Amino acid sequence: MTEQDLVVIGRVAKAHGIRGELAVEPRTDNPEQRFALGRVMTARPRGAPARTLTLSAVREHTGRLLVRFEEVPDRTAAEELRGALLLAGTGELAPTGDPDEFYDHELEGLAAELADGTRVGTVREVTHGPGGDLLVLDADGRELLVPFVRQIVPTVDVAGGRVVLDPPEGLLDPGAAG
Repeated sequence: MTEQDLVVIGRVAKAHGIRGELAVEPRTDNPEQRFALGRVMTARPRGAPARTLTLSAVREHTGRLLVRFEEVPDRTAAEELRGALLLAGTGELAPTGDPDEFYDHELEGLAAELADGTRVGTVREVTHGPGGDLLVLDADGRELLVPFVRQIVPTVDVAGGRVVLDPPEGLLDPGAAG
């Protein structure tokens, strides 16, 4: 499986307790499926090589998941995973069933352009915040934040490799965002 075939499904916040349990912030719409017992996932710790982990226990706790992996026997091993991204294969994703819903990895890398074809940049990532979703664009080295709403992003053409923007005046001006 290549790096392009993996999507982030969670981030390890911290070690929990002394038996190797980890507090995980899920980053998936379907944590029940992605964090099912026996699931194998990839952990990408900061500054360390990626490794494969097998889920052996999971429970909800104050908005997070407390998980255990077969390969993480104690708190010392758990501490090494603090901040690690947890990744799973895109091939395991069920179709959204809604033509107006997209997985983040489907949007990342798409060209962002105006209706007249003028290229604005490339979608670098999608961020999810309390105020809504944002497309983070790389516009020739400049970061632009574009609200991911139909009024501003009327067309998402995954097969065509592009999103079409209809920004309000000033949104894409230097210093307007990011």
